[in-house]
Amino acid sequence: LRSAMAEERPLAMVTCTAPVNIAVIKYWGKRDNDLILPINSSLSVTLHQDQLKTTTTAATSRDFTADRLWLNGEEVDVEHPRLRACLQEVRRLARKRRDGGAEDAAPLNLSYKIHVATENNFPTAAGLASSAAGYACLVSVLAWLYGVEGELSEVARRGSGSACRSMLGGFVQWQRGERPDGRDSIAQQVAPETHWPELRILVLVVSGEKKQVGSTAGMQSSVDTSPLLKHRAEVVVPERLALMMRHIRERDFEGFGQLTMQDSNQFHATCLDTFPPIFYLNDLSRHIIALAHRFNAHHGCTKVAYTFDAGPNAVIFTLADTVAEFVEVVRCSFPPTTNGDQFVQGLPVGSAALPEELLAAVVMEPVPGAVRYILHTKPGPGPQVVDEPSQHLLGADGLPRCRA
Repeated sequence: LRSAMAEERPLAMVTCTAPVNIAVIKYWGKRDNDLILPINSSLSVTLHQDQLKTTTTAATSRDFTADRLWLNGEEVDVEHPRLRACLQEVRRLARKRRDGGAEDAAPLNLSYKIHVATENNFPTAAGLASSAAGYACLVSVLAWLYGVEGELSEVARRGSGSACRSMLGGFVQWQRGERPDGRDSIAQQVAPETHWPELRILVLVVSGEKKQVGSTAGMQSSVDTSPLLKHRAEVVVPERLALMMRHIRERDFEGFGQLTMQDSNQFHATCLDTFPPIFYLNDLSRHIIALAHRFNAHHGCTKVAYTFDAGPNAVIFTLADTVAEFVEVVRCSFPPTTNGDQFVQGLPVGSAALPEELLAAVVMEPVPGAVRYILHTKPGPGPQVVDEPSQHLLGADGLPRCRA
């Protein structure tokens, strides 16, 4: 019915949301830059959209004169090659479906131009996988608009490699694949978001600034110059993937946490092994790493595990019963200078009184204001369609709405 009505209305519009994902076995390096095919498989956790998400609205109309895109309210170049690749691929699939005589194939005119508005509720290009959520959202919204179903993670991968993992919820593997055309380089769910109810994620936001070396350029440089990266892709990652999937299936936090930290460290070692070297971690990132190890040593087991993508923000995995204590440790180590009441955002965090011996063993010289805020979240589902028309980012004229 939605599809049938689309032709009668001057404007067809769909809104979707999509999640950020954080890799625990990292993807770094492409074997094909155009198709975005990775040199190794990877594994990630999809974060809950209540805390971190991209929202995208797509509209098509015979009245539109050009394809247009707005990101966080600013119009951007719609001719970006990766953007084009996603748009063309979804339109191709829609055409194929229609030619195949699908009963409910959307009668939308595929030659109509499209308007897209997208917003993130977190800093863009700060090492929080904004491109993953962004392209997963774009592909989802276009697929809904054009009535395309089936394997869409391959399409999202054409926009941003890690976007294919944001097409699914919970724990997700992106399979490297073997085919040169990339048809088998897709995402698969290892376990749903409900599989490990106690798992929590704390994002320690230290900087919302744009990174100095983008992921795309950094990867290419590493592939060209790092012998460690080659060894990692061929020898280390295959073993770690199998092990990580077992830890997740068994909900073994000790194993999961240790391997997460080891893999993060090795990824950043390949950045250092790149020539000239790439530094995504800063002094504060290293402070947080040391803090996590002191915290675990004090408890005699792995209570918290850090991982860092291509940026300085720390992502901490822990279990629900550890959150309050570790958040208090972070608050004592990096006392908020201005936003004490807003320092912890997202899921509620209980209060914790820290024993003297823990304070003495774990909290060193405090660095006030170094952590801007902590975002508390948990694993969540893949892309969702928004049925509420008031949530559309585009108005009836197909232009961005003024957002309060």
